[in-house]
Amino acid sequence: MGSEHLDYPASDTAGAPRHQGNFSVKTHYPSSPPLAGDRPLTRLDRQKDINILPQLGASPKQCETLRPDGDADDVGMVQRLTMENAQRALPVVDDDSRPFWESGREGMLSIVSCRSCEALLHPPVPVCRYCRSENLGRRRVRGRGVVIGFAVNYQQWDPRFPPPYCVGLVALDDDPRVRLTTNIVDVDIDELRVGMRVEPRFERCEDVWIPLYSPSGEADSPIPDDATPPSDHRRWVRPLVRAERFEDKVALTGIGMSQIGRRLMRAPLSMTVEAAKAAVADAGLQFADIDGLSTYPGGTPVGGFGEGGVSALEDALGIRPTWYNGGGETFGPAGSVIAAMLAVAAGLARHVLCFRTVWQASYAARVRAEASGDASPYGMPVSPGRVPGYSGPYGEGSAVIPLAMRASNHFARYGTTRQTLGWIALTQRANAALNPNAIYRDPLTMDAYLSARMIASPLGLYDCDVPVDGSVAVIVSSIETARDLACPPVLVEAVGTQITERITWDQATMTHEPHTLGPSAHMWTRTSLKASDIDVALLYDGFTFNCLSWLEALGFCEIGGARDFLEGGHNIAREGGIVALNPHGGQLSAGRTHGMGLVHEAVAQLRHEGGARQVGHARVAVVTSGGLTPGGVILLRTD
Repeated sequence: MGSEHLDYPASDTAGAPRHQGNFSVKTHYPSSPPLAGDRPLTRLDRQKDINILPQLGASPKQCETLRPDGDADDVGMVQRLTMENAQRALPVVDDDSRPFWESGREGMLSIVSCRSCEALLHPPVPVCRYCRSENLGRRRVRGRGVVIGFAVNYQQWDPRFPPPYCVGLVALDDDPRVRLTTNIVDVDIDELRVGMRVEPRFERCEDVWIPLYSPSGEADSPIPDDATPPSDHRRWVRPLVRAERFEDKVALTGIGMSQIGRRLMRAPLSMTVEAAKAAVADAGLQFADIDGLSTYPGGTPVGGFGEGGVSALEDALGIRPTWYNGGGETFGPAGSVIAAMLAVAAGLARHVLCFRTVWQASYAARVRAEASGDASPYGMPVSPGRVPGYSGPYGEGSAVIPLAMRASNHFARYGTTRQTLGWIALTQRANAALNPNAIYRDPLTMDAYLSARMIASPLGLYDCDVPVDGSVAVIVSSIETARDLACPPVLVEAVGTQITERITWDQATMTHEPHTLGPSAHMWTRTSLKASDIDVALLYDGFTFNCLSWLEALGFCEIGGARDFLEGGHNIAREGGIVALNPHGGQLSAGRTHGMGLVHEAVAQLRHEGGARQVGHARVAVVTSGGLTPGGVILLRTD
């Protein structure tokens, strides 16, 4: 989904020693000046071996600046990743997973295989996705393979996994379509690379044998291609079912936003009500006119991720909707808006109130205040028991890690650099300076971007969005009523929703954020417009790499062309660029409103209500939502 659950306890300072058990040598922490508004550096400034700094994203100037002072005997570099002190979360063992987790007893892997087409299938499924045969068995394989993505994690998400450590994805030689999430161990940080040949070794933990991977010493392998190359997703797109399009029957007629801020300590439902009232008033409607409710993800508010969904808001406002919707399996966090369009076009409702509320910043602060010694210091739930699936034992504690692994693949395949991502962060910070509601408005330089502490390489602090508290609401109305309302309607040109790849994170696209290429290809089959017609791009930016993926997927530049396209930031500038990117500052600087803030800004721009940040010629805007989990695209235009 691309949203980052990143928050920083005040007690975590640069001088405080981290756990050192995942390394084979000790560390010394040289002092470093704090960045404005953020914590001091805690990574680049503690590397003795300056030779590896450019590979980790530092500029030559930083390599010189960050050279530690003092006697060499007192300053040791943390080099070798071992994970000796990790207390692994053990996996749930059931009839499907037991053969995999126990096969390491003999030094092998047991993977489900199709007897009809000989494909390997992981995680286990009851039918082959390639030939749909149910004639399945198991095959024992050596498990050797190639690293197709990795991230060195420097952020403690779970006290059982002291950082730093490396999470990697390994494509198996026996069938490169099968990837295993694992830890790369017994390796120096500067030796990690995409294409590295690795082999498993098994760590026994109670009743399971957990496969870890170490360098095999062989020559590097070519990077295996995804099952569907990034430029070929359109071949899966299904044609229009009929000439009549639902998009022509709906419009966006109202927008509203609550107070947005860090750690507001407000009841989340109160923010939802505030945003809902603002949206209804903006459209010139009354609550009696609202006959539909739609939200994401709905249900119980877990981890600051919502206010309780449709049930909570209906109970508060008494709307009595004829149609309602709430769920996580939709077209990204703003998928509730597309679902509302379908309901309105079908005649189930005339005016649907769509809403999204987050309060993760306050939630994290509350959990830290109440935390016991074994609780996560970042407000993230830590399961005390066994965890389902196949990634739990490896410390993949945040969405930043699978996104960082894909970024490493893009870097290796296309020559992308940290500076490439930096131009996204810098551009959006410059835009945020013109947005009085943005969280971060101070200028950001490339040196500051590159010097900020690493979160999960190659993604650093300013590659991650800003957790906030707030709510956003949008009204979807029937086109028959839209032109009679208070504000000019924003029309829907097309949407993109199709899934064209695996949904399981470690089996999905590696070159880009998963579920960006398919929805983009689908959208372009529903319109005659082209990327060159788009004036404003509101692209989901839980991380800078999400944004890069959407830029390439939508065709603003060719696949693999982001490095040249983003150089200098000119092509994505608010004024004079090819397309104005996130003119309000995006989630990187304005705050993580989980996709709905992008819809809000698109409507404001097309109504020319952007104030100082207004893109003067804005007539067409694209909004993207999600990715990593299923995503969606909405193409909007003026009347």
